[in-house]
Amino acid sequence: MSPKNKKKLEIIRSKLDKLDNSLLSLIKYRTSLVKEVLKLKEFKKEIIDQRRINFILRKINGKSKKLKIDPKITHRIWKNMIWSYIDYEKRNFKKK
Repeated sequence: MSPKNKKKLEIIRSKLDKLDNSLLSLIKYRTSLVKEVLKLKEFKKEIIDQRRINFILRKINGKSKKLKIDPKITHRIWKNMIWSYIDYEKRNFKKK
């Protein structure tokens, strides 16, 4: 790699690092909302709502196409995020 391209790579990676920090803040906020939702659930079986999951994934697919983002990328990200939060809810569910 040329020195010029190395410098460009460093700049892009720095921007990615800043973006990652922003994403972490958003994930923290999303987790706080999931905690609020979890407090409302009375039974562990309420944690997985397949209709809601399907709705979210369809919505993300449509928005991705409109924004010209590869829908395979966003589908995979959201699916993993959803199942990660389902796991979180299961681990933190408190029977009332």
